[in-house]
Amino acid sequence: MADRRGQLARQVRDTLAEALGATRTRLSAAQAELTAGRERLARVQRAAAAVPERVGAQRDRRIAEIDARYSTRIAELARRAADAARQEAPGCAGADWAGWTPTPARRAEPPGALRVGTVRIDGVDPVPALVPLLDAGHVHLSGDDRAGCDAVVSALLLRAVGRADPGAVRLIGYDPEQLGGGLAGFAPLGTAGLLTFVGPGGLSPLLDDLVEQIRRVNETVLAGEYASLRELAAATGRRPEPWRVAVLLGGDELNRHERGQLDRIVRAGAACGVHLVVHGVPLPEDPTVTRVVAGVSGARIGGSAGLPVRLDPPPPATLVTETCREIAARVNAGPPPTPFADLLPPPELMWREDSADGLTAPIGEGPQGRPVRLTLGDYPPHALIGGPSGTGKTNLIFAWIGALAARYSPAELEFYLLDFKEGVSFARFAQGRRDPSWLPHMRLVGINVNTDREFGLALLRFLAEELRRRADAAKKHEVTKLAELRAVDPTGHWPRIVAVVDEFQMLLAGRDVVAREAADLLEDLARRGRSQGIHLVLASQDVRGIEALWGRPALVAQFTLRIALPKALRILAERNDAAQSLPRWHAVVNAESGMVEGNEVARIPSASDWETWSGLQHRLWRMRPADAAPARLFDGDAIPRLADAPDFRALAVPPDGTVPRNPVALLGEIIDVQSRSAALRLPRAPGRNLAVLGTRVDEACAVLDAAARSLARQHPPGTARFSIACLDPDADPIARALYDDLADDAAWYDEETVGELMAETADALTGPGSPHYLLLFAVDAAAGALAARAGRRTGLEQLRRIMHDGPERRTHVLAWWRGVARMRADLGGPAARTDQIGAWVALDAHGGELGASLYPGTGGPDWYPRPWRGLFFDRAVHRTGQVIIPYGPSR
Repeated sequence: MADRRGQLARQVRDTLAEALGATRTRLSAAQAELTAGRERLARVQRAAAAVPERVGAQRDRRIAEIDARYSTRIAELARRAADAARQEAPGCAGADWAGWTPTPARRAEPPGALRVGTVRIDGVDPVPALVPLLDAGHVHLSGDDRAGCDAVVSALLLRAVGRADPGAVRLIGYDPEQLGGGLAGFAPLGTAGLLTFVGPGGLSPLLDDLVEQIRRVNETVLAGEYASLRELAAATGRRPEPWRVAVLLGGDELNRHERGQLDRIVRAGAACGVHLVVHGVPLPEDPTVTRVVAGVSGARIGGSAGLPVRLDPPPPATLVTETCREIAARVNAGPPPTPFADLLPPPELMWREDSADGLTAPIGEGPQGRPVRLTLGDYPPHALIGGPSGTGKTNLIFAWIGALAARYSPAELEFYLLDFKEGVSFARFAQGRRDPSWLPHMRLVGINVNTDREFGLALLRFLAEELRRRADAAKKHEVTKLAELRAVDPTGHWPRIVAVVDEFQMLLAGRDVVAREAADLLEDLARRGRSQGIHLVLASQDVRGIEALWGRPALVAQFTLRIALPKALRILAERNDAAQSLPRWHAVVNAESGMVEGNEVARIPSASDWETWSGLQHRLWRMRPADAAPARLFDGDAIPRLADAPDFRALAVPPDGTVPRNPVALLGEIIDVQSRSAALRLPRAPGRNLAVLGTRVDEACAVLDAAARSLARQHPPGTARFSIACLDPDADPIARALYDDLADDAAWYDEETVGELMAETADALTGPGSPHYLLLFAVDAAAGALAARAGRRTGLEQLRRIMHDGPERRTHVLAWWRGVARMRADLGGPAARTDQIGAWVALDAHGGELGASLYPGTGGPDWYPRPWRGLFFDRAVHRTGQVIIPYGPSR
């Protein structure tokens, strides 16, 4: 039976073997057929691909022949079109916005068309796309690209007012949807009566008035003798009427009367200098109407089937505002300003005045031609200047500073100038790249400090300290006034100080600690500064809304000298409105606290342009004492460099070549008068570690980079170890640059090796050893790596031990955490002690996040983050935090 089963099994195996062999044979044959089929398919595909390639090559050759035949002709036609466009739209009518400036047409010269974009032709320069307007017609805008329509409106209006003489174009705005916001940039023209706005519901009266203007011009100006104002101007060389451009930006559906009036304006307006620029209001078909369609897919001139154009971008907002302001000023200008030289003494009499009893200088010319003089002394001690933007406040400050600087030497007078508005006009008082000269009297110039109120507070603190120094000297010599002190101490340096703060209300805005302290310091300086020769000049567009002055009438009362520019509010006494009717270049000078009987009108010279001021400054600069130093220039928009910091340049290896006992890490520039660096001392003492808190990568890296470079500058090569651990890819470039520059003294760690750094450093905490600085970039990202090495708890325990025991053994941690909560978690949780963090720099961490464990008191510091600023606090030194500017990249 067993043999039978074995035979059957062998038979089955043989049968299966034969079947397997046959199957393999058929499989091989099928694969061979498949391979052959694929090869045939590939040959067919290659052959098929070659057909369009040959056809395409023939087509390309033909197209190239056609292009070669007509490209020269197209280029020539495009050149002629561009030449014609330049002739039709000369000057500002067709210029790009870069370098754009008004270029009024010559008398009786047609204003020409106005550019709104370009026509693009392959292979040639773009050809300007023009739209006729002044003396030519009207413009209707439509399409779903509202931004493009707005750009066309702005461009047309700016080019129109720039192409005409100042005051020759008058704009009327009807903007019921945005309530004039669409023409906000042209608002300065309103001060000269060149722009008026019509409110919602005022369209009918507006159209009626335009129709009446057309009727009047036809009847009384053209009088049947001329067909249009353009023809009249060409014949007589004068234009008796301005152009009136009504800008209609949407509104309700027109009624029958409004439609009829609009039709009349379209038909007859262009000949009488009345023109329409319309968006959102339909205009009738007429040869004088140019239609611009601005769609998201492109723009066309002449309707939806017209010429395709690429619209120009809107003119820069500052260009519109400045141009309109200049035009309005020229229209409003009264008599021309007196020459700045009239304020100056003869060259041989410069610096001959004595400031012991006060400072006196002319500020301008009175109505009868006699000079109007300003005095700062015991009475009046301080000045308040007010005037809306564009009325000449900066020019007045220049004129006053120049008149004083020409009469009093730097030994008699020093200036401290702070400008809270954006701009760099006052930077010329300090040494610059363009001009190496500086005003010898200027000790401090602060510009663009509108977000750095702490700098204004620092200036007041500096002046308060100087006031204390002078008061102490006066007590020592038993005198009370500066004149007496100078008499009994002739060898001392006691110049009068004039501190000018422009837009001072920015310093006092809000109800925070900065505003409260600034108001207290201002009140003290205003009350006691007069006797010690410290004078305040505060300038503002308006003093309304200065919350920090509420309840402090005694402070404003100290400013008995008031200077009001045209349209100034609340600078003079309540019932004194003399400034409301002043023309440009004039000011009301009042030394009686603004009372009417103290009014004196002065015509102010033009003193703020570069050439006018530069001549005087260069003369005084050449007269400067041998030991004179340039003024300190603080620019709130500039990022300081570590290499330029005086404190960094002063760092050096100890003379004996040993390791410094108390190395200093520089973190940034303190916002103060002396241009000092924020310094963190790292002695062998508990808690001497640094935490940088926030998510701003560049700023956090800048703090650690400056700290490491300043520390390395104090150690002889090979005596200190710098361990750099970078755990954030965004920080890698700065960390790598630092590692490369520190060379042999540095070691590099990343996410995979940071655990080894912690273990090695913790194990080495057995003796004082050599200085070791751990620079941890985004240390909160190391938790996972530490946990992967020896368990999360063990890795963080090592970090905590290093921070706790390391400083006493010359091992200091300078680490960046991307959040306060992350730092607390790494230190042991929300309730963990933070004693090992002896100092910190908060970037975009709010004061409330820091809490009592990091900052004395309750609720945390009064700190609101802003770009490229940090709050530095050192437990061992500070009572309150210091606002610092991190140093910029070292490379």
